[in-house]
Amino acid sequence: QGYTSFWNDCISSGLRGGILIELALRGRIQLEPLTMRKKRLLDRKVVLKSDAPTGDVLLDETLRHIKATESAETVQTWIELLTGETWNPFKLQYQLRNVRERIAKNLVEKGILTTEKQNFLLFDMTTHPVSNATEKQRLVKKLQESMLERWVNDPHRMDRRTLALLVLAHSSDVLENVFASLADDKYDLAMNRSKDLLDLDPEMEAPKAKGTEMIWAVLAAFNK
Repeated sequence: QGYTSFWNDCISSGLRGGILIELALRGRIQLEPLTMRKKRLLDRKVVLKSDAPTGDVLLDETLRHIKATESAETVQTWIELLTGETWNPFKLQYQLRNVRERIAKNLVEKGILTTEKQNFLLFDMTTHPVSNATEKQRLVKKLQESMLERWVNDPHRMDRRTLALLVLAHSSDVLENVFASLADDKYDLAMNRSKDLLDLDPEMEAPKAKGTEMIWAVLAAFNK
C-alpha cells in the first residue's frame, strides 16, 4: 500500500537490526571475541573492523556512530540507540532519523516504489506504493522456497542473507505476510519450519557457522 502498518511497532527496530547485520556481512563490524567472562551473545560488544565507506548513506551513518562511541556497546544497546529508545540523553545523537522515509526514497530512485499522496481521514500523507513488484516478489519467493522446495533442515547450510531475511522478517513481525499467498498446507508447513528455526537457541547456533554471529545476536536481542 505504500506505508507500514500503524499498529506494527517492530519495524523500526527490525530495520536497525538489519543495518547491523548488513554491516557485519560487509566486514565492517563484528562481535568482540569470546572470552570466559563474556560468552553470551548479548554480553559481547560490537566492535569496528573497518571504517571504509559502504556507499550507502544509512550504513555509513551507523558506521560513523559505532566509530564515535567511547565505550563499545552490545547489539541490543545499538538497536535501542539507533531507534532512539534510550533513557540516556547524552546518547540521543546516535539515533538514525527518518529511516523508513530515507529507504523509501532510495527505492523510489531505483524504480521499485513510487510516490503518492493519500488521504487518511484527518490528514494527507506521502506514501510510497510498489510500482515494480518484481523485486518484492523475488524476495518473497526466495523465503518461501527456502522453507519449502529448498528446505535444508539446517540453518548453517542456508545462504547467510536468506537466514538474515528470515530473522528480520520475524523481528519486524511481517513473516506471516511472506507466506500468506501459499495454499493452506504449504502455509502451515512454512510457518512450522520457520518457527522451529527461529526457536533454536542463538547461543548454540552462533559458533557453528562462520559469519553468522551477528544474525544470531540480532535474533537473540529480539527474542529476549
